[in-house]
Amino acid sequence: MRPLFDVAIIGAGVVGTAIAREFSKYELSTCLIEAQPDVGMGTSKANTAILHTGFDAKPGTLEARLLTRGYELLVAYAKETGIATERTGANLIAWTDEQLAQIPSIYEKSKRNGVNELHRLTAEEVYRAEPHLGPGALGGLFIPGESIICPFSPPIAYAKQAIRNGAELLLNHTVTKVEKTSEGWKLQCKEDLIHARWVINAAGLHSDTIDTFFANQRFTVTPRRGELIVFDKFARRLIHHICLPIPTAVTKGVLISPTVFGNVLLGPTAEDIQDKWDTATTGPGLGALIEKGSRLLPELLKEEITATYAGLRAATEHSDYQIFCDEQKKYVCVGGIRSTGLSASLGIAEYVVQCLRESGFHPVLKQNFLSVQMPPLGEHQLRPMENADWIARNPDYGRIICHCEKVTAGELQDALNGPLGARSLDALRRRTRCLQGRCQGFYCLAHIQATLETVDRGQNQ
Repeated sequence: MRPLFDVAIIGAGVVGTAIAREFSKYELSTCLIEAQPDVGMGTSKANTAILHTGFDAKPGTLEARLLTRGYELLVAYAKETGIATERTGANLIAWTDEQLAQIPSIYEKSKRNGVNELHRLTAEEVYRAEPHLGPGALGGLFIPGESIICPFSPPIAYAKQAIRNGAELLLNHTVTKVEKTSEGWKLQCKEDLIHARWVINAAGLHSDTIDTFFANQRFTVTPRRGELIVFDKFARRLIHHICLPIPTAVTKGVLISPTVFGNVLLGPTAEDIQDKWDTATTGPGLGALIEKGSRLLPELLKEEITATYAGLRAATEHSDYQIFCDEQKKYVCVGGIRSTGLSASLGIAEYVVQCLRESGFHPVLKQNFLSVQMPPLGEHQLRPMENADWIARNPDYGRIICHCEKVTAGELQDALNGPLGARSLDALRRRTRCLQGRCQGFYCLAHIQATLETVDRGQNQ
């Protein structure tokens, strides 16, 4: 029988892993429960890879508060752990008179959110910053703090650090039922039972379902599918900053952005669907992006497309985060996080711990909180195949396996080993960049698959 955990967190996306990391700072027994075979496999692996300042959040909302705080924390955390980021800045561009008229109110909103470093742009200044944009831009707003980030590394880093500091990770565990006990809660996961004093619901797309297990019905998650197109690295010369549209009440709109891997991203669409597992791209969705991209950045459509993908955001009928703390039940619901979860993740985690403190739960900080270091995945970072010191230590860092993304045998071995080692091709891709380049694994897939199978055979012996 498993021990009684002080805290059990349901969901190991970027928010759930951030919460687990935050609790692992304290003298507590913490359990992170995930239905999938790896962390960060839901919304977290299919976002727009932007580190938002929160300049356009609705002032006074919980989202605005936690996004501003989360941005500050994640900038520092990325620097500390080596997560790839680039402070490219963003141009918010107005293409119509109606959009141009919204610029002053967005400027004031940004100031109210504490994002004071921004500059209004004339049409001439917009084209000076981005000379390849299509015709018709009337003006804009430059937000220097907006950045691009590796979207895969944060949940992996959070989970690794939580595990290193004593948290237990249970993968392939779907919570199907909960039951109140004298000490807290009993969580049913098929044949496995997890007992915990406090439960944190960070189940993302399924957070509304989990909330009903605790006799609540406060919101409904409607998956909002966002399809995106990744263009070849040769397209990178066409764009210098993140280029954002004026946001609407439903979506932040279609953007064009560089990535830390050297590509260019176009998207996302915004389509409400019913199936919480439907991450397929569609002809109409991709067609709409191509049509939009041809107007925003005409030369982009002359470049090769490397990949397409779709992600689902946890939209609800409410315009703010749905975070509730029930002291009597010893339960916290963290739902409705939508598209800003990556940027706000550490702010949300900090807030959840504060909610428990206000409920009379006062954990003691550990004297020694162990750190983690992430592999250098960004184009602007010194990659292992370029690092003479790494190669001298291990020649496999000089042996390239995935030539499109310059991933070496040493990096693959690192990703397969350790407390959160990859156990699938998808998990390897998110830890190393392999298989996500121009050839999409045509040349390296067999070698990488064989490497993975070697690890699997070793575990089964």
